Amino acid sequence: MLKQKVDQLELKAKLFRGFGDVTRLSILEAILEEEKTVTEISEELDHSQSNISNHLSCLSECGLVKTRREGKNRFYSLGDRRVAKLLKQSDDILTDIAEGIYSCVNYKK
Repeated sequence: MLKQKVDQLELKAKLFRGFGDVTRLSILEAILEEEKTVTEISEELDHSQSNISNHLSCLSECGLVKTRREGKNRFYSLGDRRVAKLLKQSDDILTDIAEGIYSCVNYKK
């Protein structure tokens, strides 16, 4: 029973690691409303295409992002609409507790 709980918590930690990087989080926010190509995302975020592609690969492998191919282009969108809800809920939570997060001794910019 304890092993099963630990496994579940480790899986949950992996999920949150997908959100734990500024670039990956920026990508998720960029495709929140509509699918986009790597080029569109890299231009919007002012990052290299290779950097964005690497992060998209990570996000895709863990199911946070899905891909649709059209001709030569690949379009990226959220892998699950609940990710959009989670991002919105995190904004709501931060509205209430941002001051505490900023003052946390373990918070790093």
